[in-house]
Amino acid sequence: MKTLLSICVFLISTSSIATAQQRAATVSRAQTREAESRLTEMGYWSGAVDGVFDSASQAALIAFQKWEGRPLTGKLTNEEFEAIRTAAAPKARDGAYEHVEVDLDRQVLLMADDHGRVRVLPVSTGTGKEFFYDGQMSVAYTPRGRFVVYEKGVGWENNVPGSMYYPNYISGGIAIHGSYSVPTQPASHGCIRIPMFAARDVSKLLKLGTIVLVYDKVSFVSAKSWIENPKLKEAALAKGGQQ
Repeated sequence: MKTLLSICVFLISTSSIATAQQRAATVSRAQTREAESRLTEMGYWSGAVDGVFDSASQAALIAFQKWEGRPLTGKLTNEEFEAIRTAAAPKARDGAYEHVEVDLDRQVLLMADDHGRVRVLPVSTGTGKEFFYDGQMSVAYTPRGRFVVYEKGVGWENNVPGSMYYPNYISGGIAIHGSYSVPTQPASHGCIRIPMFAARDVSKLLKLGTIVLVYDKVSFVSAKSWIENPKLKEAALAKGGQQ
């Protein structure tokens, strides 16, 4: 009898824990809408604030998790909801002027304006591994430094679906572009991949001559001198993006 009672108590306890965990992971539509609203307010590119957790909402959450150093789950739980409610908005490292920053350590892109506001997207950049292409071995490296957008494409590159979507070139063949595949870790041959849902709007905002800073924890270079002396940026644009 004692054994049977112990089994019953164990089963009830296990069931209660599972129910509690399920409730903890459940987020209401009202909470989802509030999370989308708060993410948008902080600058994370979230799409429509409608309480529907779609791919744009997930991209905003992943960008938030990357920026805050949280586990990259892409799942809106009560724990993530509370973290979103109490978080502070991201800030561009180089200050309040129109430019783009790509933080390779966090794997995020920030579009900054003159007022210090930012719009943030998750990215996937170069793996740093060797790959074979066009008859030669290359390294999947995303260059660090200060660049300008010197050339742009419309739609799919060379009209090939699955290639680069609305590319914005910053150095050689390296571009910020839309992709169907934007995993949470570096996965490209060197380009800066962004989610498809935002690619066209990002391209509209990245005019020719837009300053782009690409950095990791040891390679940051400011471009404020280009703002103070526009001729320096013009020289970089003439040289194909970098100075």
